[in-house]
Amino acid sequence: MWWLVVAVALVVLGYYWLVVLPNKYWLEKGVNQERNMTIFGNSWKMIARKQCFAEMVQEVYNKFPNSRYSGIYQFFAPTLVITDPDLIKQIAVKDFDHFVDHPVFVSEDVDPLWGKNLVALTGQGWREMRTTLSPAFTSSKMKYMFSLISQSGEQFVNHFLKKNEDLITVEMKDTLTRFTNDVIANTAFGIECDSLGERKNEFYMMGKEATNLTGTWMTIKLFAFILIPKVCKILNVSLFSEKVGQFFSKLVKSNIESREKHRIVRPDMINLLMEARKNGLKHEESEPQQDAGFATVQESEIGKATKTHKLELTDQDITSQALIFFFAGFETVSSLMCFMAYELGVNPDIQQRLIQEVDDTLETCNGKLTYEAVSGMKYMDMVVSEALRKWPAGVAVDRVCTKPYTIEPKTPDEKPVHLEKNAVIWLPIMGLHRDPQYWPEPDRFDPERFSEENKMKINPYTFLPFGVGPRNCIGSRFALLETKTLFFYILSHFEIVPVEKTQIPLQLSRKTFNVTAEKGFWLGFKRRVKVY
Repeated sequence: MWWLVVAVALVVLGYYWLVVLPNKYWLEKGVNQERNMTIFGNSWKMIARKQCFAEMVQEVYNKFPNSRYSGIYQFFAPTLVITDPDLIKQIAVKDFDHFVDHPVFVSEDVDPLWGKNLVALTGQGWREMRTTLSPAFTSSKMKYMFSLISQSGEQFVNHFLKKNEDLITVEMKDTLTRFTNDVIANTAFGIECDSLGERKNEFYMMGKEATNLTGTWMTIKLFAFILIPKVCKILNVSLFSEKVGQFFSKLVKSNIESREKHRIVRPDMINLLMEARKNGLKHEESEPQQDAGFATVQESEIGKATKTHKLELTDQDITSQALIFFFAGFETVSSLMCFMAYELGVNPDIQQRLIQEVDDTLETCNGKLTYEAVSGMKYMDMVVSEALRKWPAGVAVDRVCTKPYTIEPKTPDEKPVHLEKNAVIWLPIMGLHRDPQYWPEPDRFDPERFSEENKMKINPYTFLPFGVGPRNCIGSRFALLETKTLFFYILSHFEIVPVEKTQIPLQLSRKTFNVTAEKGFWLGFKRRVKVY
Protein backbone atom coordinates (compact mmCIF):
# COMPACT_ATOMS: atom_id res chain seq x y z
CA MET A 1 0.00 0.00 0.00
CA TRP A 2 2.96 2.31 0.44
CA TRP A 3 3.09 2.96 -3.30
CA LEU A 4 -0.54 4.18 -3.21
CA VAL A 5 0.26 6.59 -0.39
CA VAL A 6 3.27 7.88 -2.33
CA ALA A 7 1.19 8.27 -5.49
CA VAL A 8 -1.53 10.22 -3.67
CA ALA A 9 1.10 12.38 -1.99
CA LEU A 10 2.72 13.13 -5.36
CA VAL A 11 -0.65 14.05 -6.88
CA VAL A 12 -1.47 16.36 -3.97
CA LEU A 13 2.00 17.90 -4.07
CA GLY A 14 1.79 18.36 -7.83
CA TYR A 15 -1.62 19.96 -7.55
CA TYR A 16 -0.35 22.34 -4.87
CA TRP A 17 2.76 23.20 -6.91
CA LEU A 18 1.08 23.57 -10.30
CA VAL A 19 -2.31 25.00 -9.32
CA VAL A 20 -2.52 26.36 -5.75
CA LEU A 21 0.81 28.23 -5.64
CA PRO A 22 0.44 29.96 -9.04
CA ASN A 23 -3.06 31.09 -8.03
CA LYS A 24 -1.58 33.13 -5.18
CA TYR A 25 0.45 35.36 -7.50
CA TRP A 26 -1.89 38.36 -7.51
CA LEU A 27 -2.94 37.97 -3.88
CA GLU A 28 0.68 38.33 -2.84
CA LYS A 29 0.85 41.58 -4.84
CA GLY A 30 -2.23 42.96 -3.12
CA VAL A 31 -4.40 42.65 -6.25
CA ASN A 32 -8.01 41.44 -6.14
CA GLN A 33 -8.52 38.11 -7.82
CA GLU A 34 -10.98 35.24 -8.00
CA ARG A 35 -9.62 31.90 -6.78
CA ASN A 36 -9.72 29.30 -9.56
CA MET A 37 -8.42 25.94 -8.46
CA THR A 38 -8.05 24.39 -11.91
CA ILE A 39 -5.18 24.28 -14.39
CA PHE A 40 -7.32 26.33 -16.80
CA GLY A 41 -7.48 29.39 -14.53
CA ASN A 42 -10.25 31.83 -15.47
CA SER A 43 -10.62 30.07 -18.83
CA TRP A 44 -12.24 26.95 -17.36
CA LYS A 45 -15.79 28.00 -18.25
CA MET A 46 -14.72 28.58 -21.84
CA ILE A 47 -13.07 25.16 -21.95
CA ALA A 48 -16.28 23.62 -20.57
CA ARG A 49 -18.31 25.70 -23.06
CA LYS A 50 -20.27 27.37 -20.27
CA GLN A 51 -19.42 30.81 -21.66
CA CYS A 52 -17.77 32.34 -24.71
CA PHE A 53 -14.72 34.59 -24.65
CA ALA A 54 -16.82 37.76 -24.73
CA GLU A 55 -18.83 36.57 -21.72
CA MET A 56 -15.65 35.67 -19.88
CA VAL A 57 -14.24 39.18 -20.45
CA GLN A 58 -17.45 40.77 -19.16
CA GLU A 59 -17.49 38.52 -16.10
CA VAL A 60 -13.88 39.37 -15.26
CA TYR A 61 -14.56 43.08 -15.81
CA ASN A 62 -17.59 43.09 -13.51
CA LYS A 63 -16.04 40.99 -10.73
CA PHE A 64 -14.46 43.86 -8.82
CA PRO A 65 -16.40 47.01 -9.81
CA ASN A 66 -14.64 49.27 -7.31
CA SER A 67 -11.11 48.33 -8.35
CA ARG A 68 -9.00 49.88 -11.11
CA TYR A 69 -7.56 46.47 -11.95
CA SER A 70 -7.83 42.83 -11.00
CA GLY A 71 -5.87 39.64 -11.52
CA ILE A 72 -6.80 36.59 -13.57
CA TYR A 73 -4.99 33.48 -14.81
CA GLN A 74 -4.79 32.20 -18.36
CA PHE A 75 -3.96 28.62 -17.51
CA PHE A 76 -0.76 29.14 -15.49
CA ALA A 77 -0.07 32.67 -16.74
CA PRO A 78 -1.06 35.57 -14.43
CA THR A 79 -2.68 38.47 -16.30
CA LEU A 80 -3.59 41.92 -14.97
CA VAL A 81 -6.95 43.25 -16.22
CA ILE A 82 -7.05 47.05 -16.39
CA THR A 83 -10.61 48.36 -15.96
CA ASP A 84 -10.08 52.07 -15.21
CA PRO A 85 -10.15 54.37 -18.30
CA ASP A 86 -7.58 56.76 -16.82
CA LEU A 87 -5.20 53.90 -16.06
CA ILE A 88 -5.73 52.52 -19.57
CA LYS A 89 -4.70 55.90 -20.97
CA GLN A 90 -1.65 56.00 -18.68
CA ILE A 91 -0.46 52.52 -19.63
CA ALA A 92 -1.41 52.32 -23.31
CA VAL A 93 -0.57 55.89 -24.33
CA LYS A 94 1.54 57.88 -21.89
CA ASP A 95 3.73 54.97 -20.79
CA PHE A 96 3.52 53.06 -24.06
CA ASP A 97 7.29 52.44 -24.08
CA HIS A 98 6.75 49.97 -21.24
CA PHE A 99 4.00 48.08 -23.11
CA VAL A 100 5.05 48.03 -26.76
CA ASP A 101 4.44 44.40 -27.64
CA HIS A 102 1.75 41.76 -27.85
CA PRO A 103 2.66 38.33 -26.44
CA VAL A 104 4.52 36.26 -29.03
CA PHE A 105 2.03 33.70 -30.28
CA VAL A 106 3.99 32.00 -33.05
CA SER A 107 7.66 32.87 -33.48
CA GLU A 108 8.95 34.29 -36.75
CA ASP A 109 11.48 31.51 -37.31
CA VAL A 110 8.75 28.83 -37.01
CA ASP A 111 6.12 30.53 -39.18
CA PRO A 112 7.51 33.60 -41.00
CA LEU A 113 4.20 34.36 -42.68
CA TRP A 114 2.67 34.92 -39.24
CA GLY A 115 5.71 36.11 -37.32
CA LYS A 116 6.59 38.86 -39.81
CA ASN A 117 3.17 40.54 -39.87
CA LEU A 118 2.55 43.87 -38.18
CA VAL A 119 0.44 42.38 -35.36
CA ALA A 120 3.08 39.81 -34.42
CA LEU A 121 6.24 41.91 -34.76
CA THR A 122 7.87 43.23 -31.59
CA GLY A 123 10.18 46.05 -30.55
CA GLN A 124 12.11 47.92 -33.21
CA GLY A 125 10.89 45.56 -35.92
CA TRP A 126 7.31 46.58 -35.17
CA ARG A 127 8.19 50.29 -35.07
CA GLU A 128 9.86 50.17 -38.47
CA MET A 129 7.03 48.22 -40.08
CA ARG A 130 4.36 50.48 -38.55
CA THR A 131 6.15 53.56 -39.87
CA THR A 132 6.42 51.92 -43.29
CA LEU A 133 2.78 50.80 -43.50
CA SER A 134 1.05 53.74 -41.82
CA PRO A 135 1.04 55.99 -44.92
CA ALA A 136 -0.83 53.24 -46.80
CA PHE A 137 -3.84 53.60 -44.47
CA THR A 138 -4.47 57.33 -44.49
CA SER A 139 -7.73 58.84 -45.77
CA SER A 140 -6.05 59.78 -49.05
CA LYS A 141 -5.07 56.13 -49.63
CA MET A 142 -8.57 54.96 -48.72
CA LYS A 143 -9.91 57.32 -51.36
CA TYR A 144 -7.37 55.75 -53.73
CA MET A 145 -8.77 52.26 -53.04
CA PHE A 146 -12.43 53.26 -52.81
CA SER A 147 -13.21 52.37 -56.43
CA LEU A 148 -12.26 48.73 -55.79
CA ILE A 149 -14.36 48.54 -52.61
CA SER A 150 -17.31 50.14 -54.39
CA GLN A 151 -16.92 47.70 -57.27
CA SER A 152 -17.20 44.76 -54.86
CA GLY A 153 -20.24 46.36 -53.19
CA GLU A 154 -22.06 46.70 -56.51
CA GLN A 155 -21.16 43.12 -57.43
CA PHE A 156 -22.54 41.92 -54.09
CA VAL A 157 -25.91 43.61 -54.39
CA ASN A 158 -26.28 42.73 -58.10
CA HIS A 159 -25.99 39.06 -57.16
CA PHE A 160 -29.21 39.34 -55.13
CA LEU A 161 -30.96 41.70 -57.54
CA LYS A 162 -30.73 38.97 -60.20
CA LYS A 163 -32.84 36.67 -58.04
CA ASN A 164 -36.52 36.87 -58.94
CA GLU A 165 -37.64 36.93 -55.30
CA ASP A 166 -39.19 39.63 -53.14
CA LEU A 167 -37.69 38.13 -49.97
CA ILE A 168 -34.34 36.33 -50.00
CA THR A 169 -33.33 34.41 -46.87
CA VAL A 170 -29.62 34.80 -46.19
CA GLU A 171 -27.18 33.38 -43.65
CA MET A 172 -25.20 36.57 -43.21
CA LYS A 173 -21.97 35.13 -41.83
CA ASP A 174 -21.29 32.96 -44.85
CA THR A 175 -22.54 35.64 -47.24
CA LEU A 176 -20.59 38.54 -45.74
CA THR A 177 -17.33 36.61 -45.39
CA ARG A 178 -17.61 36.03 -49.14
CA PHE A 179 -17.94 39.78 -49.64
CA THR A 180 -15.00 40.62 -47.37
CA ASN A 181 -13.00 37.90 -49.12
CA ASP A 182 -13.63 39.56 -52.49
CA VAL A 183 -12.74 43.02 -51.15
CA ILE A 184 -9.45 41.79 -49.69
CA ALA A 185 -8.66 39.81 -52.85
CA ASN A 186 -9.25 42.97 -54.87
CA THR A 187 -7.61 45.57 -52.63
CA ALA A 188 -4.79 43.57 -51.01
CA PHE A 189 -3.86 40.84 -53.50
CA GLY A 190 -4.78 42.43 -56.79
CA ILE A 191 -7.16 39.77 -58.08
CA GLU A 192 -10.87 39.91 -58.81
CA CYS A 193 -13.21 37.29 -57.28
CA ASP A 194 -16.93 36.65 -57.21
CA SER A 195 -17.31 34.34 -54.23
CA LEU A 196 -21.11 34.49 -54.29
CA GLY A 197 -21.23 33.43 -57.91
CA GLU A 198 -18.23 31.07 -57.82
CA ARG A 199 -18.67 29.66 -54.35
CA LYS A 200 -15.63 27.39 -54.40
CA ASN A 201 -13.10 29.64 -56.08
CA GLU A 202 -9.55 28.89 -54.98
CA PHE A 203 -8.90 32.21 -53.26
CA TYR A 204 -12.00 31.92 -51.07
CA MET A 205 -11.34 28.29 -50.15
CA MET A 206 -7.73 29.04 -49.22
CA GLY A 207 -8.80 32.10 -47.25
CA LYS A 208 -11.41 30.10 -45.40
CA GLU A 209 -8.79 27.49 -44.49
CA ALA A 210 -6.33 30.18 -43.37
CA THR A 211 -8.87 31.77 -41.00
CA ASN A 212 -10.43 28.56 -39.69
CA LEU A 213 -9.65 28.36 -35.96
CA THR A 214 -11.99 25.45 -35.29
CA GLY A 215 -11.46 21.70 -35.42
CA THR A 216 -9.62 19.31 -33.11
CA TRP A 217 -6.14 19.74 -34.60
CA MET A 218 -6.36 23.54 -34.70
CA THR A 219 -7.62 23.60 -31.10
CA ILE A 220 -4.69 21.45 -30.01
CA LYS A 221 -2.28 23.76 -31.84
CA LEU A 222 -3.76 26.92 -30.30
CA PHE A 223 -3.47 25.50 -26.78
CA ALA A 224 0.05 24.28 -27.54
CA PHE A 225 1.10 27.78 -28.69
CA ILE A 226 -0.19 29.16 -25.38
CA LEU A 227 1.02 26.45 -22.99
CA ILE A 228 4.21 25.06 -24.53
CA PRO A 229 5.53 27.63 -27.05
CA LYS A 230 9.11 26.37 -26.75
CA VAL A 231 8.05 22.82 -27.63
CA CYS A 232 6.11 24.16 -30.65
CA LYS A 233 9.25 25.95 -31.77
CA ILE A 234 11.35 22.79 -31.44
CA LEU A 235 8.75 20.75 -33.33
CA ASN A 236 8.41 23.52 -35.96
CA VAL A 237 4.62 23.78 -35.52
CA SER A 238 3.23 26.59 -37.69
CA LEU A 239 -0.14 28.36 -37.60
CA PHE A 240 -0.75 28.25 -41.34
CA SER A 241 -0.65 24.97 -43.23
CA GLU A 242 2.08 24.51 -45.83
CA LYS A 243 -0.58 24.53 -48.56
CA VAL A 244 -1.98 27.88 -47.43
CA GLY A 245 1.47 29.41 -47.04
CA GLN A 246 2.60 28.32 -50.47
CA PHE A 247 -0.60 29.52 -52.13
CA PHE A 248 -0.44 33.07 -50.80
CA SER A 249 3.35 33.35 -51.20
CA LYS A 250 3.18 32.24 -54.82
CA LEU A 251 0.21 34.50 -55.49
CA VAL A 252 1.93 37.64 -54.20
CA LYS A 253 5.29 36.85 -55.81
CA SER A 254 3.81 36.22 -59.26
CA ASN A 255 1.63 39.32 -58.88
CA ILE A 256 4.64 41.51 -58.08
CA GLU A 257 6.69 40.06 -60.94
CA SER A 258 3.87 40.67 -63.42
CA ARG A 259 3.39 44.27 -62.30
CA GLU A 260 7.10 45.04 -62.46
CA LYS A 261 7.46 43.43 -65.87
CA HIS A 262 4.41 45.07 -67.46
CA ARG A 263 4.52 48.29 -65.38
CA ILE A 264 1.00 47.70 -64.06
CA VAL A 265 -0.28 50.26 -61.55
CA ARG A 266 -3.39 49.35 -59.57
CA PRO A 267 -5.08 51.16 -56.64
CA ASP A 268 -4.45 48.37 -54.10
CA MET A 269 -2.32 47.35 -51.15
CA ILE A 270 0.34 45.45 -53.11
CA ASN A 271 0.96 48.52 -55.24
CA LEU A 272 1.36 50.67 -52.11
CA LEU A 273 3.75 48.16 -50.53
CA MET A 274 5.76 47.93 -53.74
CA GLU A 275 5.98 51.72 -53.76
CA ALA A 276 7.07 51.66 -50.11
CA ARG A 277 9.83 49.20 -51.02
CA LYS A 278 10.95 51.17 -54.03
CA ASN A 279 10.72 54.80 -52.95
CA GLY A 280 9.25 54.77 -49.45
CA LEU A 281 5.95 56.36 -48.44
CA LYS A 282 5.37 59.57 -46.53
CA HIS A 283 2.51 59.95 -44.06
CA GLU A 284 0.20 62.55 -45.54
CA GLU A 285 -3.04 63.17 -43.67
CA SER A 286 -4.84 66.30 -44.72
CA GLU A 287 -8.42 65.28 -43.99
CA PRO A 288 -9.97 65.82 -40.54
CA GLN A 289 -10.40 62.82 -38.26
CA GLN A 290 -14.19 62.86 -38.34
CA ASP A 291 -14.33 62.41 -42.12
CA ALA A 292 -13.25 58.80 -41.71
CA GLY A 293 -15.70 58.15 -38.85
CA PHE A 294 -15.94 58.61 -35.11
CA ALA A 295 -14.46 55.16 -34.39
CA THR A 296 -11.34 55.81 -36.48
CA VAL A 297 -8.19 55.63 -34.39
CA GLN A 298 -5.53 58.29 -34.77
CA GLU A 299 -2.04 57.36 -35.85
CA SER A 300 0.68 58.08 -33.27
CA GLU A 301 3.92 59.88 -33.96
CA ILE A 302 5.53 56.48 -34.55
CA GLY A 303 3.49 56.06 -37.71
CA LYS A 304 3.68 59.70 -38.78
CA ALA A 305 7.22 59.84 -40.11
CA THR A 306 8.23 63.39 -40.92
CA LYS A 307 10.33 62.10 -43.78
CA THR A 308 9.67 59.48 -46.40
CA HIS A 309 10.31 56.13 -44.71
CA LYS A 310 11.89 53.33 -46.66
CA LEU A 311 12.29 49.81 -45.28
CA GLU A 312 13.84 46.81 -47.00
CA LEU A 313 10.66 44.86 -47.72
CA THR A 314 11.07 41.35 -49.10
CA ASP A 315 8.37 39.56 -51.07
CA GLN A 316 7.74 37.51 -47.92
CA ASP A 317 7.29 40.71 -45.87
CA ILE A 318 4.72 41.96 -48.38
CA THR A 319 2.95 38.58 -48.36
CA SER A 320 2.87 38.56 -44.57
CA GLN A 321 1.30 42.04 -44.35
CA ALA A 322 -1.24 41.21 -47.07
CA LEU A 323 -2.11 37.98 -45.26
CA ILE A 324 -2.73 39.59 -41.87
CA PHE A 325 -4.76 42.24 -43.65
CA PHE A 326 -6.79 39.39 -45.11
CA PHE A 327 -7.00 37.58 -41.76
CA ALA A 328 -8.39 40.70 -40.04
CA GLY A 329 -10.68 41.70 -42.90
CA PHE A 330 -12.14 38.25 -43.52
CA GLU A 331 -13.21 37.62 -39.93
CA THR A 332 -13.45 40.83 -37.90
CA VAL A 333 -15.00 43.09 -40.53
CA SER A 334 -17.53 40.44 -41.55
CA SER A 335 -18.36 40.03 -37.85
CA LEU A 336 -19.10 43.76 -37.54
CA MET A 337 -21.29 43.57 -40.64
CA CYS A 338 -23.23 40.58 -39.31
CA PHE A 339 -24.06 42.23 -36.00
CA MET A 340 -24.95 45.50 -37.71
CA ALA A 341 -27.28 43.66 -40.12
CA TYR A 342 -28.93 41.92 -37.17
CA GLU A 343 -29.46 45.17 -35.27
CA LEU A 344 -30.95 46.88 -38.31
CA GLY A 345 -33.24 43.89 -38.84
CA VAL A 346 -34.63 43.95 -35.30
CA ASN A 347 -34.73 47.77 -35.07
CA PRO A 348 -36.76 48.79 -38.15
CA ASP A 349 -37.13 52.41 -37.00
CA ILE A 350 -33.35 52.83 -36.99
CA GLN A 351 -33.11 51.08 -40.36
CA GLN A 352 -35.74 53.35 -41.92
CA ARG A 353 -33.87 56.45 -40.82
CA LEU A 354 -30.67 55.03 -42.31
CA ILE A 355 -32.46 54.13 -45.56
CA GLN A 356 -33.65 57.73 -45.80
CA GLU A 357 -30.06 58.95 -45.50
CA VAL A 358 -28.98 56.41 -48.14
CA ASP A 359 -31.68 57.69 -50.53
CA ASP A 360 -30.78 61.33 -49.87
CA THR A 361 -27.10 60.59 -50.44
CA LEU A 362 -27.80 58.70 -53.66
CA GLU A 363 -29.80 61.65 -54.95
CA THR A 364 -27.11 64.12 -53.96
CA CYS A 365 -24.37 62.22 -55.81
CA ASN A 366 -26.59 61.65 -58.88
CA GLY A 367 -26.89 57.90 -58.47
CA LYS A 368 -23.13 57.19 -58.28
CA LEU A 369 -21.61 56.73 -54.83
CA THR A 370 -18.39 58.63 -54.18
CA TYR A 371 -15.82 58.49 -51.40
CA GLU A 372 -16.86 61.94 -50.22
CA ALA A 373 -20.54 60.99 -50.18
CA VAL A 374 -20.13 57.87 -48.07
CA SER A 375 -17.72 59.69 -45.73
CA GLY A 376 -20.31 62.40 -45.18
CA MET A 377 -23.12 60.07 -44.05
CA LYS A 378 -23.51 61.06 -40.40
CA TYR A 379 -26.27 58.66 -39.39
CA MET A 380 -24.47 55.77 -41.10
CA ASP A 381 -21.45 56.57 -38.96
CA MET A 382 -23.62 56.66 -35.82
CA VAL A 383 -25.07 53.21 -36.62
CA VAL A 384 -21.66 51.69 -37.36
CA SER A 385 -20.20 53.20 -34.17
CA GLU A 386 -23.02 51.76 -32.06
CA ALA A 387 -22.57 48.34 -33.68
CA LEU A 388 -18.88 48.51 -32.75
CA ARG A 389 -19.76 49.48 -29.20
CA LYS A 390 -22.28 46.76 -28.57
CA TRP A 391 -20.51 44.02 -30.53
CA PRO A 392 -16.74 44.71 -30.68
CA ALA A 393 -14.93 42.04 -32.70
CA GLY A 394 -11.89 42.36 -30.45
CA VAL A 395 -13.43 41.84 -27.01
CA ALA A 396 -10.06 42.32 -25.28
CA VAL A 397 -6.55 43.31 -26.29
CA ASP A 398 -3.32 42.34 -24.59
CA ARG A 399 0.08 43.92 -24.03
CA VAL A 400 3.37 42.66 -22.67
CA CYS A 401 5.37 44.66 -20.15
CA THR A 402 8.67 45.17 -21.99
CA LYS A 403 10.48 46.72 -19.03
CA PRO A 404 9.63 46.83 -15.30
CA TYR A 405 6.72 49.08 -14.45
CA THR A 406 4.94 50.17 -11.28
CA ILE A 407 1.28 51.09 -10.98
CA GLU A 408 1.25 53.68 -8.22
CA PRO A 409 -1.58 53.56 -5.65
CA LYS A 410 -4.45 55.99 -6.11
CA THR A 411 -6.81 54.98 -3.31
CA PRO A 412 -6.18 54.13 0.36
CA ASP A 413 -6.81 50.41 -0.20
CA GLU A 414 -4.22 50.14 -2.99
CA LYS A 415 -0.52 49.53 -2.76
CA PRO A 416 2.11 49.77 -5.53
CA VAL A 417 1.81 46.97 -8.09
CA HIS A 418 5.19 46.06 -9.51
CA LEU A 419 5.04 44.43 -12.94
CA GLU A 420 8.09 42.48 -14.02
CA LYS A 421 9.33 42.28 -17.59
CA ASN A 422 7.12 39.95 -19.70
CA ALA A 423 4.08 40.46 -17.43
CA VAL A 424 0.85 40.41 -19.43
CA ILE A 425 -2.00 42.91 -19.15
CA TRP A 426 -5.50 42.91 -20.65
CA LEU A 427 -7.67 45.81 -21.73
CA PRO A 428 -11.24 44.40 -21.47
CA ILE A 429 -12.99 46.16 -24.36
CA MET A 430 -16.27 44.25 -24.10
CA GLY A 431 -16.53 45.10 -20.40
CA LEU A 432 -15.94 48.80 -21.01
CA HIS A 433 -18.44 48.86 -23.88
CA ARG A 434 -21.18 47.26 -21.77
CA ASP A 435 -20.58 49.24 -18.56
CA PRO A 436 -23.77 51.17 -17.60
CA GLN A 437 -21.58 53.73 -15.85
CA TYR A 438 -20.41 54.92 -19.27
CA TRP A 439 -23.22 53.62 -21.51
CA PRO A 440 -26.75 53.80 -19.97
CA GLU A 441 -28.85 50.77 -20.89
CA PRO A 442 -25.81 49.14 -22.53
CA ASP A 443 -27.75 46.23 -24.04
CA ARG A 444 -29.96 48.61 -26.03
CA PHE A 445 -28.89 49.44 -29.59
CA ASP A 446 -28.99 53.23 -29.70
CA PRO A 447 -27.05 55.12 -32.41
CA GLU A 448 -28.01 58.42 -30.73
CA ARG A 449 -25.13 57.82 -28.33
CA PHE A 450 -22.92 58.98 -31.21
CA SER A 451 -24.91 62.01 -32.33
CA GLU A 452 -23.12 65.34 -32.75
CA GLU A 453 -24.53 66.41 -29.39
CA ASN A 454 -23.65 63.25 -27.46
CA LYS A 455 -20.38 61.98 -28.91
CA MET A 456 -18.38 64.84 -27.40
CA LYS A 457 -19.42 63.57 -23.95
CA ILE A 458 -17.87 60.13 -24.52
CA ASN A 459 -14.71 59.28 -22.63
CA PRO A 460 -12.45 58.04 -25.48
CA TYR A 461 -10.97 55.36 -23.23
CA THR A 462 -14.37 53.71 -22.76
CA PHE A 463 -14.81 53.19 -26.52
CA LEU A 464 -11.99 51.09 -27.95
CA PRO A 465 -13.29 49.06 -30.93
CA PHE A 466 -9.93 49.33 -32.70
CA GLY A 467 -7.68 49.24 -29.65
CA VAL A 468 -5.82 52.14 -28.11
CA GLY A 469 -2.48 53.91 -28.24
CA PRO A 470 0.29 53.58 -30.85
CA ARG A 471 -0.44 49.87 -31.20
CA ASN A 472 -4.05 50.36 -32.28
CA CYS A 473 -5.53 48.76 -35.40
CA ILE A 474 -3.92 50.28 -38.48
CA GLY A 475 -6.88 49.31 -40.66
CA SER A 476 -9.71 51.15 -38.89
CA ARG A 477 -10.34 53.51 -41.82
CA PHE A 478 -10.50 50.61 -44.24
CA ALA A 479 -12.89 48.59 -42.06
CA LEU A 480 -15.26 51.53 -41.63
CA LEU A 481 -15.20 52.46 -45.31
CA GLU A 482 -15.82 48.88 -46.40
CA THR A 483 -18.75 48.46 -43.98
CA LYS A 484 -20.42 51.77 -44.86
CA THR A 485 -20.04 51.16 -48.59
CA LEU A 486 -21.63 47.71 -48.45
CA PHE A 487 -24.60 48.80 -46.35
CA PHE A 488 -25.13 51.75 -48.65
CA TYR A 489 -25.54 49.38 -51.60
CA ILE A 490 -27.69 46.88 -49.68
CA LEU A 491 -30.09 49.50 -48.31
CA SER A 492 -30.33 51.19 -51.70
CA HIS A 493 -32.26 48.15 -52.91
CA PHE A 494 -33.31 46.05 -49.91
CA GLU A 495 -34.61 46.20 -46.39
CA ILE A 496 -33.03 43.80 -43.89
CA VAL A 497 -35.79 41.92 -42.08
CA PRO A 498 -36.07 39.06 -39.56
CA VAL A 499 -37.09 35.67 -40.94
CA GLU A 500 -38.34 32.48 -39.32
CA LYS A 501 -34.79 31.30 -38.55
CA THR A 502 -33.69 34.60 -36.97
CA GLN A 503 -32.73 34.10 -33.32
CA ILE A 504 -34.25 36.92 -31.25
CA PRO A 505 -32.70 37.88 -28.94
CA LEU A 506 -29.37 36.87 -30.41
CA GLN A 507 -27.21 34.60 -28.25
CA LEU A 508 -23.44 34.29 -28.62
CA SER A 509 -21.99 30.92 -29.60
CA ARG A 510 -19.90 29.14 -26.97
CA LYS A 511 -18.42 26.68 -29.46
CA THR A 512 -15.90 29.01 -31.06
CA PHE A 513 -13.36 31.57 -29.90
CA ASN A 514 -14.62 34.20 -32.33
CA VAL A 515 -17.62 36.36 -31.44
CA THR A 516 -20.51 34.97 -33.47
CA ALA A 517 -24.18 34.03 -33.20
CA GLU A 518 -25.22 30.74 -31.60
CA LYS A 519 -27.67 29.84 -34.39
CA GLY A 520 -26.18 31.83 -37.22
CA PHE A 521 -27.14 35.24 -38.58
CA TRP A 522 -30.29 34.36 -40.52
CA LEU A 523 -31.97 37.43 -42.01
CA GLY A 524 -33.93 38.38 -45.10
CA PHE A 525 -33.25 40.81 -47.94
CA LYS A 526 -36.68 42.26 -48.76
CA ARG A 527 -36.72 44.04 -52.09
CA ARG A 528 -37.67 47.69 -51.67
CA VAL A 529 -40.72 48.92 -53.58
CA LYS A 530 -39.24 52.34 -54.35
CA VAL A 531 -35.57 52.83 -55.20
CA TYR A 532 -34.06 56.19 -56.03
